[in-house]
Formats: sequence, structure tokens, C-alpha cells
Amino acid sequence: MSEADRVPSPAALPAVAATAPEEKKGKEPEREKLPPIVSAGASAPAGLDRGFKGQISTFSSVISTVNQKKEATENRSSPTHLVFPNIKNVRDLPPISLDVRQKQRISTDPLSSEMKAPVLPEPILPVQPKTMKDFLEDVEKAKSSGDWKTVYDFYLTTFDSFPELSAAFKKDASASFNTIEDSGINAKFVNAVYDALLNTPQDIQKTVLKGIINSLLQDWKGPRTKDDLRAYFILLQNPQFNNTSTYVIYAHLLRQTASLVEADHHFLAHWFKKLSQKRFKPLVERLLQFISLRLFPAKPEEFPPISKCSWWIPSASKVLALLKYHTWQSFGNSHRFSFCQYPFVISIAAKKIIIQRDSEQQMISIARQSLVDKVSRRQRPDMNMLFLNMKVRRTHLVSDSLDELTRKRADLKKKLKVTFVGEAGLDMGGLTKEWFLLLIRQIFHPDYGIFTYHKDSYCHWFSSFKCDNYSEFRLVGILMGLAVYNSITLDIRFPPCCYKKLLSPPIVPSDQNTPVGICSVTTDDLCQIMPELAHGLSELLSYEGNVEEDFYSTFQVFQEEFGIIKSYNLKPGGDKIPVTNQNRKEYVQLYIDFLLNKSIYKQFAAFYYGFHSVCASNALMLLRPEEVEILVCGSPELDMHALQRSTQYDGYAKTDLTIRYFWDVVLGFPLDLQKKLLHFTTGSDRVPVGGMADLNFKISKNETSTNWLPVAHTCFNQLCLPPYKSKKDLKQKLIIGISNSEGFGLE
Repeated sequence: MSEADRVPSPAALPAVAATAPEEKKGKEPEREKLPPIVSAGASAPAGLDRGFKGQISTFSSVISTVNQKKEATENRSSPTHLVFPNIKNVRDLPPISLDVRQKQRISTDPLSSEMKAPVLPEPILPVQPKTMKDFLEDVEKAKSSGDWKTVYDFYLTTFDSFPELSAAFKKDASASFNTIEDSGINAKFVNAVYDALLNTPQDIQKTVLKGIINSLLQDWKGPRTKDDLRAYFILLQNPQFNNTSTYVIYAHLLRQTASLVEADHHFLAHWFKKLSQKRFKPLVERLLQFISLRLFPAKPEEFPPISKCSWWIPSASKVLALLKYHTWQSFGNSHRFSFCQYPFVISIAAKKIIIQRDSEQQMISIARQSLVDKVSRRQRPDMNMLFLNMKVRRTHLVSDSLDELTRKRADLKKKLKVTFVGEAGLDMGGLTKEWFLLLIRQIFHPDYGIFTYHKDSYCHWFSSFKCDNYSEFRLVGILMGLAVYNSITLDIRFPPCCYKKLLSPPIVPSDQNTPVGICSVTTDDLCQIMPELAHGLSELLSYEGNVEEDFYSTFQVFQEEFGIIKSYNLKPGGDKIPVTNQNRKEYVQLYIDFLLNKSIYKQFAAFYYGFHSVCASNALMLLRPEEVEILVCGSPELDMHALQRSTQYDGYAKTDLTIRYFWDVVLGFPLDLQKKLLHFTTGSDRVPVGGMADLNFKISKNETSTNWLPVAHTCFNQLCLPPYKSKKDLKQKLIIGISNSEGFGLE
């Protein structure tokens, strides 16, 4: 193949047209020439244009070429051309595996002494050109005088190569690369340079992008020093990559970052953790925007065809995974890309769909197996075998439900159908919802005794009372699992800590002796359940006096169980160990751990196994604790305008006077009354994951006297509204109805 055949077409590399001043004099010995970046249009004006003029137009129109040295390509055993594709004419890039760098740089094959390459000397790092103070002074002078040459030179030098970039922002110019916990980069200086960049003339901004291209080309050739990791860390924070016109360069930066060896990823992941929230959030949003716009471009012509740059999204996802590093370790070596490998990219609505599809597939698989077993035994197939059929008596709801679920444990992953004994009716979803609502109301009633309601936090928590049978806790776990599995929203008030424990671990361990439901807890977790106690413990931690003499406490706690006060040591011999200023942190941590983990371990373990007996699947690993809560209970965010847009009508039209009165009144309600209305009509004041539209809310005309109050059928999310003649009358009757309904408002 001729050299001409190997060189990319002239449309391969996006050019950054910039008028560069004369090359710096007195530089070190000239380094290997980089591929020239040639502008296809007219040359840039001699002066420095002031102000950034929107998008950098050169990326969609300017044509450039890469003329790489023949010697460089022939000396590489596996030549790799870094090609920045033009928007309309794109060449495929070579596939880059995760360990390609490692394979190219580390060889285990023995070589003869004649063939061994000499050891590369440590590179001589450039000297730091300016301090942050000098740079900011130069920027202010340029703004007042209009002469940006000094600032231009700084950006030209700094972004010219990875060594220059690293040297410019090092805290100590003479310090070598040392620790994983500290990048050695002056973050304030980096932020100042990037903040100023967006307000500089366009030529300076183009120069920076041109320098990034040159730097990426140099690093692609290798070998690369550890010090260059700082350059990747700095470049990924560049706000210029918010602009879609820079996405081609950004994609290559992401690709090279993703292809670094695992040890380098460890360093980057730790450095990213040290970024402030103000700087970390835009970094994440930039990556998410890049993925979204590549998938769903507003202007498809802005980007290369997806078939030509299929590596864009995997590269961005893998870099995004560095911000949540355990995901990279678990899935980073997979050869097949899937968004499920990077669950932090997926919205809760999308995760719900994934879980629903996973549930449906499990239901179909189990139902099919039941059918095959029936036929293989020469038995007549029965449609009931395809469902989890619950037959319960209203008067013995809890005991019947527990017996049915225990007896039909093998059918838990079938579609749920409920029948109330002695009642005619076909379960089309309404009876199932009613069963959930009634059962939850009974189990969580204070008189039942298995959960304690905390008025200060408006939530339930597990009773620490010891008993011989924890089957009721397992039943509640199964109910929550069935609700998620069958897409039912429950009116349950557990604190966020509960869902964190429910995913500890997310997959049920095979060893029955492995503890489950145990997680690290803090005063913040306790505050969500017992705010007064959490406040008292916080006061103990901050107390400035003598803790031992003033509090006179030991490592022992007391609890009342059935009228009897019982004591528990927080550690061996705790009743003889006083709490002092020195050990009070240990006391508080042990106390919280006792309340939220140890004292309720058997209760929560039964609850944990009940939930996972239904929901055990890989799809559950996609969820964070707060997302499990939303799937179980729905979202607390109400959008009544969205509810109005999605409401269906039976006997009414949305233009009828009564309906107009209704929405005028409801949209004017305070939040507490809006929640009461939602609770009155649906059995819960929370919204499903898919939003108000998923409620399938319906207003039906009730042909009764206007003296009657509204009626709700919570099983069907239906409000029956008499044709009130005035807005005042409708508002009065509606408030009375929603404020005085009993329990779930069931008929």
C-alpha cells in the first residue's frame, strides 16, 4: 500500500483557524513536527477579533489534512491514526480496546540485547510560565487596553502540549508526581483560566482548541508519563466542550481517556472526587448532554453519522463511570456496550420500564414452565395456573394473606390476581389495588404492634419487640416486592434509611450466615426517624463541658418492651464504661447502630428476604435507595396542571362549567389540600414514577343531588362529581369530602 493510500482524506481533521504570532524564540530543541493543521478557507485576519461569536464555525466548514511522517508510521508495530472527522465526510477510526495502551507499552516477550530499546530518560518538564496573580493581572490589562497578545501567548504556550499544560498549573513546579489523593494541580488557577477563556477573543479560543488537538496527537503516539494524567484531568474540565461545534475534539479526548489503563483510571477517579460541587456538576452535565445530543441531535447535520462514530457514546459513558468508579470495575471490560452497565446515566422513568420488562419476562417464563409441567403430567391446563391467585376473607385479611403467600411461595413471580371470598367480581386491577390498600392499613395500624409510628417524622419504623415469629415482617417485604413487581404504588411511610438497608446487599447472598440489611448509619439517618433523639446526640458531640461528670452516662441503653424496661450494652462491659469527651463519638455511633441495625436485625432480615423473594433480579442493581422508594411509594412532587391535561371524563366534557369550576378550585388549593385530593381519589398523595399521566385519573358525572359530597373509587383513581351549579358550592363540598374521608376513602 502506498503512503498516499494510508493518509486520511483532506476532510479528516477539523481545523481551528487562528492567527498565531511568530513561534516562540529561545525554545528547547525543536520537537518532532506535528501534523500541520491547514485552514481550508481564507486565512484568518491579522488582528485578534474581540468577543466570542457564538459557535466556532470552522468545525463545520474548514477542511484540513494530516501528513504524518512516513518514518513514524513504519516504526510502529500497530500504526494508529488519530483522525478528527469532518462533520459531513467521516472516516472510521481504529478500534481501541481498553488495554491497548498497556499492550503497546508493556511487552512480556523476551528480547535480545540487540533489539532492546534504550530506556527513555525522564522528560524535562517546562517551567511554569505564570502565576495565577500574574495571569489575572494580564487579563485585566487586556480588557482595558484591547491588546490581548500577552494573554494569547499564555494560552498558546499552556495548551501546546501535555507537559506544558501540566507544568502551567502545578502547585509546585519542581514537584514530581506522587499521590493518588492529590493531583498536585492548582484548582483555583485552572478555574480562573477557564472562566476567563470564554470571555476572550475568538482567536484565543480557537488557539486553545488547536493546542488540544496537537496535544492529543502527541499523546496518541506515546509513550506517556504519569505526569500527563494531570493534562487529561485539566482538559476534561474545559467549558468549551459545552459547545456542540467542539464535540469532535471532545469525543477524541473522551476516547483517549477511556482507553487509559486501569491504574490511571484509579488516579483520575480519586482526583475527580476532590472537585468542588460547583465544578463537578458541570463536568457530569457536560457528559450527559454529550450522550443525549449524540443520541437525539436537534440538528443531525451537526454531527457525523452515528454509524461512523459509534464509539462516541461508549467512550463518554466510560469516562462518566470514572465518577462512579465501582461501576467501571464491574462492567468496564465488557465487550458489548449497554446503558444498563452505567445505571447513573438512566432516568428513574427508564429504570421503571426496564424493571417492568424484566418482571414481564419473568412472569412469562414462570407461567410457561408451569404450563409445560402440567402438560408433561398429562393434566388439563388451567388458566388459573398462570397467575398468583389470592383468595382472602375481608374479616381475616392479614392471616389469610399470610397463609396464601406462604402456601404459594413458588408463584410469587406470576401475575397477581385477588378474589375476596363471598364476593362476585373479576379482578381487572381494582381488587388487587384494594387488597394492597386494606392490608397495608391493617398491618401499619399502631394496635397491630409490628411498626411504630413517629409523629415528629411522619414515618413508621420497625418495632424492636422480640417475638418468636417474624412472618408478618416477611409479609410486608413480600407486599412491597409485589407492588414493585406489579407496578402498584403503596401508601407507605418508611424513612430513606429503610431503602438503603433494603439494598444492603442488592443481591441476596448465597451464604445464609451472611448478615443482610446492615448498612453504615449516621445522625442524619437517625434524624429522619427520631429527630429529637438525633438532636440530643448532636448536642452531646458538641458539648464543651465535662461529658462524664455532667451527663453521667455509660455505654448502655434502655428500652421499654411490653411495660418492662430492659437494658442493653453497646459494647462488652458497656454498663461499666463511662461516656467521656474522648469516647463520645464512639458512643453515639454505637447507639445509632444499635437503634437502626442491631436492635431490629431479625425483624428487618425477615422484611429483606420477603422483598427479595419477589424482586430478586439484576434489574434491581440499577436502582439507588431513593429510587426504590419512588418505585414503591411514588414521588412527592405534584403537578396539578399535568393532571388536568391527562384527566379523562365520563359524562362530562372538559369545557363543561362544572369541570371548569373544579380546576379553578383545585389549581388554587394550597399544597396540603391538593395532596388530600390526590389521597382521596387514588389512596395515596404521591405520584407514580411516570408522572400524573400514569394515574389514569378520571372524573365521572354523578347524577345525584348537588347536596351530596363527591365520591371516590380509589381502586380506579376515579372521582364522581355531582353537577354543582356554582364554584363556591363545589369548593365547599370538595373540601369537606377530601378533609373528612376515612382512611383510604374506599367504598
